[in-house]
Amino acid sequence: MKGVIIAAGYGTRFLPVTRCVPKEMLPIVDRPSIDFVVQEMVDAGVTQLLIVTSRRKRVLDDWFDRDVELDTVFEREGADAKLAKARPPEVEVTYARQTEMRGAGHALLLAEAFAGDDPIVVAYPDDLFTGSNCTAELIAAYEQTGCTVLSAQDLTGEDVSRYGVLDAEGDGDVVPVRGIVEKPARGTEPSHLISLGRYLYTPDLFPLLREGWKAHTEGEFYQQDAINTLAGQGRVVARVVSARRWDTGAPLGLLKANIEHALGRDDMADELRAWLKQTLA
Repeated sequence: MKGVIIAAGYGTRFLPVTRCVPKEMLPIVDRPSIDFVVQEMVDAGVTQLLIVTSRRKRVLDDWFDRDVELDTVFEREGADAKLAKARPPEVEVTYARQTEMRGAGHALLLAEAFAGDDPIVVAYPDDLFTGSNCTAELIAAYEQTGCTVLSAQDLTGEDVSRYGVLDAEGDGDVVPVRGIVEKPARGTEPSHLISLGRYLYTPDLFPLLREGWKAHTEGEFYQQDAINTLAGQGRVVARVVSARRWDTGAPLGLLKANIEHALGRDDMADELRAWLKQTLA
């Protein structure tokens, strides 16, 4: 299985730090956020990975490269635990540079040659998942249906007007999708299933993207029209994922993810919990 991570954006909500540090490298405790996405994909069986980057993201190249000097120091010291932490992810990685920020649909077109005739799992690193493997759930749904698969979460009883909302209905974890509506006005939403930042696209998406790009005139180009076309042909399903989502696209969400992750770690949970209790008191 092949995977694509869209990592070309400016990360303006995290300024000033993202002036120099890509938002994908902002830490969840001691791991960059992109590492959670990569490990999820690798654990689900992804063996080839494409990173869509931009001019200011060279540090992402370094993250996937071996640090020979650091390895030598740890090997000399016999520091096996540190050596294991310093190793890059075990996956074959290539890169495509998006020279202009023309939207996610344009970024996906850069992945067409990489995908070839294979399905691809696509991730936006703002969405991190814990508890179960979201990528694995999408792959299982694809193997069951042969369709493009959108990850979804049921927010029944909540306001979904700021999300992409799926026009979908059915029983079970895998349901047919009739379309996707971006940020519907309250009361007009077709369901309470929202689309999350993981997708599994079949190769038939790319001709539709190319057709849409030719007709595109200005502004950012997105893939929703292509998805809706496939959905109208009965070739899109949603997987209501069981994984818990961390929305790290804004500073508060990243902070919450850090705290929750730290509270799940044996090496710091007790001390952090005691400090939080004292601080909140």
